[in-house]
Amino acid sequence: MSHALPFRLSAPTDGRVDLLVIAAEHSGDQHAGRMVAGLLAAEPDRRVCALGGPALAAGGAQLLEDLTTQSTMGFAVFGRLSFYRALMAEVVRWVGEHRPKAVCFIDSSGLNLRIAQKLFNARIAAKAGGPTRLVYYISPQVWASRSGRRFKMGWHLDALASIFPFEKDVYADTDLPVSFVGHPFVASDYRPPVALDPEGPILLLPGSRQGLVQRLMPVMAEAFQRVGGDRKALVLYPSESIEAQLTAMNLPPEIELRATVEHDDPVGASAVLTTSGTLSMHCALAGIPGVVTFKTDPLTYWLGRMIVKVKFIGISNLLLQREMYPELVQGAALAEAMARELRASLEDSRRRARVAEDAAELRDLLSQATDATPPDWIARQLAS
Repeated sequence: MSHALPFRLSAPTDGRVDLLVIAAEHSGDQHAGRMVAGLLAAEPDRRVCALGGPALAAGGAQLLEDLTTQSTMGFAVFGRLSFYRALMAEVVRWVGEHRPKAVCFIDSSGLNLRIAQKLFNARIAAKAGGPTRLVYYISPQVWASRSGRRFKMGWHLDALASIFPFEKDVYADTDLPVSFVGHPFVASDYRPPVALDPEGPILLLPGSRQGLVQRLMPVMAEAFQRVGGDRKALVLYPSESIEAQLTAMNLPPEIELRATVEHDDPVGASAVLTTSGTLSMHCALAGIPGVVTFKTDPLTYWLGRMIVKVKFIGISNLLLQREMYPELVQGAALAEAMARELRASLEDSRRRARVAEDAAELRDLLSQATDATPPDWIARQLAS
């Protein structure tokens, strides 16, 4: 059975391509954009195409399609299975026709590992005797769930770049070469989007996926109103589609909406109510006190708990192995509980001091010596 896409991927503009980058999430697009910009600064003759978003385009890649507007999670994916099947088939066709030296997958393991397997099965991948190396930047969290994936990754992939120092050991029993390239949020060119300001607004960060925003934003808004006082709240949104969704909610006038723009001056905040995403890590490194929350449909959550074998959902909590941020998940994600944690974040001086200490420890943990920078690592893959 065939599945039609609403688009066909364009050919490379000058007829050749060295690298195809695939980044389906907003955060992956940003990390990939910096990597590609660094690569092209050092090797301007390289030709890079991408399935990603605006950051990859700004970094110098020819954007074949914006995948960041397609992001889904949980059982919402089932409603788009035909789209993803058609997308994977089109990627295999495109790579087989244009034969880039490498395909670099960025995070988004649910999509990317399937594409890698299809390229291997089609004998396009180098490990299947084909012309194209398959490499991965930002390891799937195999240490948190479905750890057996690492062996299949070793069969299909030629190299992996990790952003957490302990991940090299996770793959020690596979044939996959792993390089620690450092976390992008402690890189020398990192420009944080947020900063601690004890007098600043409260940040409300419901995420970048529409289903999550729909479930969490009304509860976050109610929690903010329960806190009271004369503080304002600020919602950072990553895309026009999320902006439209938030605008349709008719949020209280005390809640301002603002686009997340990577190169703007950082937004000062006194506390944060955030889902477990990339922005929560920015907030943790900045030492902004707050609470992590998450809520999805009941069946997705139940299945997730069967698969994910970790104590925490917040990445800063996982890395520190303790609650830097209290977690209010699923049934506990209630406005009253969120408001209570926000008040403590604003008023409890010992809690604020502890968060500052945790932020310093987190920065130290992520600042270990690296094997290469991401641009250097991808350049090596293209030279192999």
